Amino acid sequence: MSDARNPGPASSGNAAAAPKPVLSVFDGVMIIVGIIIGGGIFSFPPLVAGMTGSVEWMFGAWLFGATLALIGALCYAELATTFPNAGGDYYFLTRAYGKDLSFFFAWARVLVITTGSIALLAFVFGDYMSRVLSLGEQSSTIYALLIVVALTAVNIAGLKESSRTQNLLSGLLVLGMMMVVLAGFSAPATGAAPAPAASNAVPALFGTALLFVLFTFGGWNEAAYISAEVKGGTRSIVKVLVIALLVVTLIYVLFVAALLAGLGFEGLKSSQAVAADVARKAFGTFGEKAIGAIVALAALTSINATMIVAARTNYSLGNDWPVFRFMSGWNSARNAPVAAYLVTGVISLALVLLATVNKSGVKFMVDFTAPVFWFFFLLTGIALFVLRFRQPHVARPFKVPGYPVLPMIFVGTCAFLLYRSLLYTLENRAVQAALYVMAAGVVVWIVARLRAR
Repeated sequence: MSDARNPGPASSGNAAAAPKPVLSVFDGVMIIVGIIIGGGIFSFPPLVAGMTGSVEWMFGAWLFGATLALIGALCYAELATTFPNAGGDYYFLTRAYGKDLSFFFAWARVLVITTGSIALLAFVFGDYMSRVLSLGEQSSTIYALLIVVALTAVNIAGLKESSRTQNLLSGLLVLGMMMVVLAGFSAPATGAAPAPAASNAVPALFGTALLFVLFTFGGWNEAAYISAEVKGGTRSIVKVLVIALLVVTLIYVLFVAALLAGLGFEGLKSSQAVAADVARKAFGTFGEKAIGAIVALAALTSINATMIVAARTNYSLGNDWPVFRFMSGWNSARNAPVAAYLVTGVISLALVLLATVNKSGVKFMVDFTAPVFWFFFLLTGIALFVLRFRQPHVARPFKVPGYPVLPMIFVGTCAFLLYRSLLYTLENRAVQAALYVMAAGVVVWIVARLRAR
């Protein structure tokens, strides 16, 4: 086993069968756009509007959230260009703090964080597809199982196939959202009450509104997992991150502006299904049904993109810990970690079945992992400082501008979100579940340590 603080070749996989730069910048952008644009943008605009209380502060929250996401992306860009690796966050944490700490990040990510998200999104897809064609009493579950199997097969077929699928899905999703934008501006609200005037004071719930905005922008950090597979040199991942966030920001601002135009501010605040309401108003029943297809497409796009990056954590974990060596294989012909994809698929299927028995089960697990996620996200931000101090002479193709101010803003944002997520888990009594899963991780870590000797 290589040194914990300076991972050797094992962390990058076998030299003859390891990730290769085969993705274009466009491919990378489509993967990240697909991860970011999920169900949040269809659910959270009314909440953000209600918490900010005015049009000005509402758009301020979306733009401020986009700025914070961009700052975080610039921090990740430095880490990803300096240490390009399929392990992403896991690899950065390993270099900064050693394999023992990063093991627990990978444990939570492999067991619940990514696979739980896949299971939830699979049910979103199943719920909407069941409205189009019901497959019986367990229609949603059947669709969820089928889509996990189908997309696992697509990704196992190879990176070329999965990236082409992602490009198509992301393109269709963007076109679908533009349909909502067209609907909002083509049928503006008439007779709506004027929006409240903006106050000079920051709204009391502005910070909470930011939580929802940042959740909606979540996923840009997954670019780190494909940093070793994007063509054009190490700096190309910077383009992927910046372009993806600019594209998503533009889409989100247009989308929210269209909702405002189509429903008015008060209508936006009170709507339970904003996109469906706007589309029905402009295009009738057809528009309302089309929105269901768009939401299902958003879930499908996010599932595929999440699978791509999730398997790379499994692959990296397999390279570093002998007990997980079965996940370390990389198929050169397919440019894919086949065994790692199978593990992701099997765990996701198990969580889908669990959710069938207990509909809130998977959501509960994903909710309790939020503090774990933000804790390690915080450590990744601090790792930028640690690695600059510990390895000052390592070539850095890209350095985050405004150092150390921008990284400190990113770290502060993560600390705030960690605090808020801890409050949430305490209120919802999810802390015990978090302790159970991490305790199981301690047991597995002890076994892994013994096997590594």
